[in-house]
Amino acid sequence: MTHSTSIAVVTGANRGLGLETCRQLACRGISVILTSRARDRGEAAAAQLRSEGLEVRFQVLDVTDASAVRALSTYLQSEFGRLDILVNNAGIFTDPYDPADPGPASVFNADLDTIRRALETNTFGALRLAQALIPLMNRRGNVVNVSSGMGQLSDMNGCCPGYRLSKTALNAVTRILADELRDTAIKVNSVCPGWVKTDMGGAGAERSVQEGAAGIVWAACLPVDGPSGGFFRDGKPIPW
Repeated sequence: MTHSTSIAVVTGANRGLGLETCRQLACRGISVILTSRARDRGEAAAAQLRSEGLEVRFQVLDVTDASAVRALSTYLQSEFGRLDILVNNAGIFTDPYDPADPGPASVFNADLDTIRRALETNTFGALRLAQALIPLMNRRGNVVNVSSGMGQLSDMNGCCPGYRLSKTALNAVTRILADELRDTAIKVNSVCPGWVKTDMGGAGAERSVQEGAAGIVWAACLPVDGPSGGFFRDGKPIPW
């Protein structure tokens, strides 16, 4: 690794969109830190990418654990002295959704602890990472919050309040961070990858993992004069 090599952290990256995002970033010559809660799965995923000739390291990370986030920050500081790209991909779908029986996923039946769990990972986890790692960017870099069309207020529907609320709140985090960083060269954007064939999206999803990850990587690799504080799908703005 040369000093000029960009350093990226991708959370929730042992499979699906996170893993493919790591692959596509590393294919661009970026040194990637793949993180996940499960050490064995994360190490296996990083080893898989290294077998493809890509520069990928693994660090265990639970985004809901403040001490784990601090440990990652310490590692990055000691190993590289900086960070260039943060992809907040870690997310969970906590709502008991069943198309054949949507009743349990109604907001009227929602368990508040279920909603809190979604917020803790999908929203507070991303904010916790931003607070800890953006200072390592030295006023220049890209932050990508992986959001969802289910968090768009402009197209908000019923059902699945835990996921919807957490992604809507994540979009608010994007806007707040972008505004407070407007005098720097750090860009913060939300990305909706679309409905992707992952464990969360299901086999009936309309997009491949490669297609979904491409939009994330686009935002992660924006030039210095790129947009900030926006919501994008496939590199194009979408309504909040």
